[in-house]
Amino acid sequence: MENDAEKHSQNQRRRRKKNMEKWSTRISFSASLPEDVTGDLADSICVVKYSDDPFWDIRESILEMIQSAGVRDWKEMEELVYCYIVLNSPEVHQFIEDAFLSLCSSVEQIE
Repeated sequence: MENDAEKHSQNQRRRRKKNMEKWSTRISFSASLPEDVTGDLADSICVVKYSDDPFWDIRESILEMIQSAGVRDWKEMEELVYCYIVLNSPEVHQFIEDAFLSLCSSVEQIE
């Protein structure tokens, strides 16, 4: 019998696969930070990227941004989430959410 974590993981993989099918036909070329972004993130450069695996590419990008911009607290993390949401189309928002939750879960397991 599968435990809840395994079921959740399988559901996430199914949802990602379904979303990837939609994602594969869309490309975004917008790459300007919102004007209301402040602090270290305001100096960041946006990069447009086509992806065959948006979940992992977004997760990797978020991790790089946390490290390079020196995100140190939840307020800065919230602003980073805001940037990803504003810069990407609604079809990508679930990948962004899953990537952030995956990183938060990884941090909690380490602590």
